[in-house]
Amino acid sequence: MSSPSSSASLAARAPFAAPAGALVINAFVWGTSWWPFRQFEARGLHPLCATVLIYAAAVLVILALRPRALAQLLRAPVLWVLVIASGTTNAAFNWAVTIGDVLRVVLLFYLMPLWTVLLARVLLHEPLTRNAAARVALALAGAAIVLWPAGRSGWDALPLPRSLPDWLAVLGGMAFALNNVMLRREAKRPEEARALAMFIGGMLVAGVLALGLSGAGLVAPPPAPAAPWLAGIAVMAALFLFANLALQYGAARLPANVTSVVMLTEIVFASVSALALGGGTLDAQLVAGGTLILAAALLSTLSGADAH
Repeated sequence: MSSPSSSASLAARAPFAAPAGALVINAFVWGTSWWPFRQFEARGLHPLCATVLIYAAAVLVILALRPRALAQLLRAPVLWVLVIASGTTNAAFNWAVTIGDVLRVVLLFYLMPLWTVLLARVLLHEPLTRNAAARVALALAGAAIVLWPAGRSGWDALPLPRSLPDWLAVLGGMAFALNNVMLRREAKRPEEARALAMFIGGMLVAGVLALGLSGAGLVAPPPAPAAPWLAGIAVMAALFLFANLALQYGAARLPANVTSVVMLTEIVFASVSALALGGGTLDAQLVAGGTLILAAALLSTLSGADAH
């Protein structure tokens, strides 16, 4: 039998256990989402097309449950910045983890603290503090190590993105930073309107890209409807909606810095699943650069910066 003091301690921790668990669920869904997208691609469904279908299904569910959300979104033109930011985030990330090394993509995506510092300075007029400058320096150093091309010299030795997955990861992280800054800036807007903006963004941006690239012959049109991948689309839409609800539940009940720390488990889930299922490889260069990028992300959480 537990003592009164231990019972009191458990009771004190209980209010935090459920919100933290909800955030871990959200991180798990996003951290392992690369695998279903690769299964879709193996069945002829491009990740952009899969993103369109998944988010379209989610939008229909939101509109069915919260029909007023559309009117709220239309009355707030500023939320369309969130539409574009969230849509770019999801289209770029889903495409990158499908065709690239998952560990490398996730680490480059999590350069987000670097972009957040710069965007917060421009959009929120936040000062560039020493801590913020330190985060920028750490993130840049980590990115340079990850991107450093071995055995090259001159201009070819510059640590720049060189492949489509690299560019998509960096672009997705920049858009994710804008997404977070806009969520902070428009925090007083109705929650359902912000959620609808994010899901509509995932549908619209991926849809425009898919149509444009399809016309250029770079993206194959969706295959004929088949029960396996249609079922997969429905499951992923449900999972993303559930993950969003879990995030809203957890983030509303925990301090922002605690939320941010817990959400970094997404990197752990992505890394472990990628190594276990053949979605990525690990070497000393990636470990060194990733450590600095993670340090920058952790410093941003301790400074109260928002996360996913």
